[in-house]
Amino acid sequence: MPRYKLTIEYDGAGLVGWQRQENGPSVQAALEDAIAKFCGEQITVYGAGRTDAGVHALGQVAHIDLAKKAPADTVRNAINAHLRPAAIAVLAAEIAPVDFHARFDAIGRHYRYRILDRRAPPALERGRVWHVGAPCDAGAMHEAGQILIGKHDFSSFRATECQAKSPVKTLDALTVSRNGDEIEITARARSFLHHQVRNIVGTLRLIGEGKWSPDDLTAALAAKDRARGGPTAPAEGLCLVAVDYPEY
Repeated sequence: MPRYKLTIEYDGAGLVGWQRQENGPSVQAALEDAIAKFCGEQITVYGAGRTDAGVHALGQVAHIDLAKKAPADTVRNAINAHLRPAAIAVLAAEIAPVDFHARFDAIGRHYRYRILDRRAPPALERGRVWHVGAPCDAGAMHEAGQILIGKHDFSSFRATECQAKSPVKTLDALTVSRNGDEIEITARARSFLHHQVRNIVGTLRLIGEGKWSPDDLTAALAAKDRARGGPTAPAEGLCLVAVDYPEY
C-alpha cells in the first residue's frame, strides 16, 4: 500500500479549520471527499497540524495511503480536479516511505502573521491580514519578542481549551519586520500550543502601540497564566507557511 506525502495550500476563510467537523466544511473533509471521488477509497488524510477556522496555509503537509499505486503527479492532479471549486489545492504529491508520518515526523513548523496598520481598510487583502487603525512600532515589537525565544512555559499564551500535555515549548525564532503599511511576524518551532502564535501576536501589538513595555511581556511569560497575556489576534492574519522534515 503506497504512502503519499501531499503539500497543500488553502484559503481558510469560510472553513472550520483543518479537521473534519460536523459544523461546517474543513480542509480534511474536502480532501477525503476528493480522494473518494478519484479512486473510490474512503481514507483518512493525516495533516501536520490542525489549523483553526480562518487560518490559511501555503505549505500544509499531509500523508495518505492508497490501495493502488499511481504516479504522484496523477494523484495530485486527480485530487485537485475533484476539489474544485474549493479554495484548496495540492501543490505537490510524492511517494513517501511507508513509515512517514506528516505530524509526528515534523521537526519544524513555520508560521507568518500579517498586520496592516494603516487607516484605510484592505481591499485586495481582506481576510488575509489583521487590519488595525493605529500605527505600530515594528522595531519595538521585534526587540521585545526576543524575550520569548527559547524553551519556556507558554501557559500565558496558550488557549484555555488547549489539549497539549505540557505548556512547555521551544520557540526557535521570532521576527517582526515592516514592509510599507504591513507588519510581518514570523515564528518557527518544532510545535506550537493552541493559539500560541495568535496570542503572542496580540501581545506584541500592545508593545507596538506603546501600551506594554518589554518588562510587561517578561512578567506575563513568568506568570504562566493566560489571564496575564495579551489578547488573541484574529485568525485571518495567520498562515502556516511550511513544515520541515528530516531527509528520508
